[in-house]
Amino acid sequence: MVVGLANDKSLAWPIVQNLVAQGAEVALTYQGEVLEKRVRPLAEQVSAWMVGELDVSDDAKIAEVFEKIKARWGGLDMLVHAVAFAEREDLRDRFLTVSRANFSRALEISAYSLVALARAAEPLMEARGGGSIVTLTYIGAVRAVPNYNVMGVAKAALEACVRYLALDLGEKNIRVNALSAGPARTLSSSAIRGFHDMAHEVERRAPLKRSMKVEEVGTMALALLSDLAGGVTGQTIYVDVGYSIAGI
Repeated sequence: MVVGLANDKSLAWPIVQNLVAQGAEVALTYQGEVLEKRVRPLAEQVSAWMVGELDVSDDAKIAEVFEKIKARWGGLDMLVHAVAFAEREDLRDRFLTVSRANFSRALEISAYSLVALARAAEPLMEARGGGSIVTLTYIGAVRAVPNYNVMGVAKAALEACVRYLALDLGEKNIRVNALSAGPARTLSSSAIRGFHDMAHEVERRAPLKRSMKVEEVGTMALALLSDLAGGVTGQTIYVDVGYSIAGI
């Protein structure tokens, strides 16, 4: 199950493509009617069993979707959480200006949604004898990135959720990890002021002297979701051409 696919530029898309290439049957969800016209053609490309809207802030909607999965599959092997949200104005001004309401909304959708989805997935993965959950994060969770603002705080909360969920779910052989990708030109990043300058700076300073390829996110996610990473849980894995290790 892949939650939060937005379009063919989403980091979730190469993950979907890699899963299908290895024989997985996938269910896809998107956030809001606006994204439906972009996601349904992609679902057809990969013969997704299910594609539908999912409001991750609504527990009843989450339960409804997972009931459909239970009826179809009887269990669940893999869950990809590719959900994040912050108001556009909060990615273009000082962090100090974020309102209480916008702060709460960003953390609810970007971080708490992983907890809610993992809770719903737990019995279905337990029925399979285990499973793997992967979410997407960014270096703004651990460093102050200009204009990333409240999203950085939300990603920091998300990474903490990964660790605590891994602790809770490990005894049921359910692994939880985060994949921290380098800058990618996605629908979400287009809202960040100065994004293109930041992406060029990463290319200049990263050890590999290039930008990250979205295909590299797909292959690493595939490894984390599969038994290739059977001993890895509670971790944040960087796929950022080495930028996170670079000093001045």
